Amino acid sequence: MTNYWILLQSAGGPNQMITLILWGLIIVVAYFFLIRPQAKKARQQTEFIDEIEKGRKIVTTGGIHGKITKVDESTVTILVDTKTHLVIEKGAISLEMTKAAHPDG
Repeated sequence: MTNYWILLQSAGGPNQMITLILWGLIIVVAYFFLIRPQAKKARQQTEFIDEIEKGRKIVTTGGIHGKITKVDESTVTILVDTKTHLVIEKGAISLEMTKAAHPDG
């Protein structure tokens, strides 16, 4: 009789099912609140970098403000002062800082 009772307890029952449902809910919530927004943000940043064009005002991740004077395959030349040009990687341009500093584009 004792062995039969141990088998019933190890089979799981309703407690194990509730635990599985709760873990499933945690995974779904994590996906919608953490993973999905991060993927959307990365996609927007990539689209922003691909659409960069000459004459656009930008801000780098280091906080340097400038106007794009030349666009190459992986780099951008920006004018930061009257005759001061900097060559930076496209990945160093910040979407959020650019929108905050220059909301009109």
